[in-house]
Amino acid sequence: MNSDAVTKSAPKRALFHALGLTNEEMKKPLIGIVSSKNDIVPGHMNLDKVVDAVKLGVAMAGGSPFIFPAIAVCDGLAMGHQGMKYSLATRELIADSTEAMTLAHAFDALVMVPNCDKNVPGLLMAAARLNIPTIFVSGGPMLAGKVDGEKVSFSSVSEADGAFNAGKITAEKLEEFENKACPTCGSCSGMYTANSMNCLTEVLGMGLKGNGTVPAVYSERIQLAKRAGMQIMELLKKNIKPRDIMTKDAFINALTMDMALGCSTNSMLHLPAIAHECGIELNVDIANEISEKTPNLCHLAPAGHNYIEELNEAGGIYAVMNEINKLSLLKTDLITCTGKTVAENIKGCTNKNTKIIRPVEDPYSTTGGIAVLKGNLAPDSCVVKRSAVSQEMLKHEGPARVFDCEEDAMDAINFGKIKAGDVVVIRYEGPKGGPGMREMLNPTSAIMGCGFGDSVALITDGRFSGATRGAAIGHVSPEAAVGGNIALIEEGDIIRIDIIANKIDFVVSDEELKKRRANWKPRKPKITEGYLSRYAALVTSGNRGAILETFKF
Repeated sequence: MNSDAVTKSAPKRALFHALGLTNEEMKKPLIGIVSSKNDIVPGHMNLDKVVDAVKLGVAMAGGSPFIFPAIAVCDGLAMGHQGMKYSLATRELIADSTEAMTLAHAFDALVMVPNCDKNVPGLLMAAARLNIPTIFVSGGPMLAGKVDGEKVSFSSVSEADGAFNAGKITAEKLEEFENKACPTCGSCSGMYTANSMNCLTEVLGMGLKGNGTVPAVYSERIQLAKRAGMQIMELLKKNIKPRDIMTKDAFINALTMDMALGCSTNSMLHLPAIAHECGIELNVDIANEISEKTPNLCHLAPAGHNYIEELNEAGGIYAVMNEINKLSLLKTDLITCTGKTVAENIKGCTNKNTKIIRPVEDPYSTTGGIAVLKGNLAPDSCVVKRSAVSQEMLKHEGPARVFDCEEDAMDAINFGKIKAGDVVVIRYEGPKGGPGMREMLNPTSAIMGCGFGDSVALITDGRFSGATRGAAIGHVSPEAAVGGNIALIEEGDIIRIDIIANKIDFVVSDEELKKRRANWKPRKPKITEGYLSRYAALVTSGNRGAILETFKF
């Protein structure tokens, strides 16, 4: 066992005795439990209870459990200020620090307990890199809130804030949204990035049934954690490792289910990065190919008015997998953390509510929930959550309103300087140019709140929250900071968007484009000291906008 390096040495055993361990415990496999618990992230405030349950499960199954931490940022709290520049960068910090702790202490296996946006992919990256038996159990989703008898979530507050700034609702109504939208702990209740990645962890085979959908406040979540603690001992016994589970076919399954579920566009950043750690090249260009044959079966908030708790009641991720596999779209002979194949896992998992999980014969659309666009505005690619775009905005043409940072765009939106038909362009917000690739939930929510959801598009080399809806097109690659064509757009240029045809262009002659490129000068990132500046110096847009370069000190 890996742990022989620390348990077969008298000086090291002395340190274990200092921890209160018995000789019997030192003879058992050492299982690391990576706890993302903290008191600032609502999705993580309950993780101590989940971790305690995992610890009990490990001990019951014959292992010696040891808890160590992973950081986690709340994207909602980091939004709209310099804190958001650090959010995506924490993914690499999480992966690197988990690698360091695991190898330094010679753990035999790991149980990862994440919940929110960068925490889940960061730990999946670490699992792939370390490649020792590993299982995931998340903290679970938040329950939806209610305002005026209708279910609401965090994005509802963001849009209500935009509506208040536009004079469309009262301060009292905004306060009601504020007080009622997030009623419990857990990852925000729609198909946002955290829940998208927790659900896709289940699809990849790294989490047990219910990992992505059992609500945080249900006792079932504690039972799931105990089972995960027990199951890691089975994975260790059978020597089933992350790279045995996360194969190329498993990632294709994840992309397929991404389309069926209508997940966050951030999955297009994270899945390639996780695959990269597995030694797999996952080019997001294949997303449209998968989308063409994969129907969109779920419209979860913000795309629709259904929530993760309802998906759970309808049968969860396995039920959606079983439904989508009626079209033979999944590879089902793949091994998973259950010790069984995908086929064995989803057998008998039926759709219990066809209003939440549409049958394949009656989908929301015959194509998937995410689209990758290309054109002279995004020669490599950009990404849009197609399932959250209204029919009116699937094709749009309008003049560019160009802003070189999120704050300037917010001022224009809030002070009524944006009108119906415009295309808002926010650039120099990419991974290198921001630096840090901020999410743009605030501008999209402000646009929706102003009533422009069906008439104004927003394009950025930053990224969009899973909570975003409307014609929000992000992850433009190459980004402005490295000379991407988004840097050459001028105020008033006509931009043409055709999501149906996967096209995005701005109207400019080749001669004019060459002239603009000759006059373009690079800009320095606004943060030039500390961790983020080093991150920005080393990271690039990489594989179609996915951050693949792992930051190292």
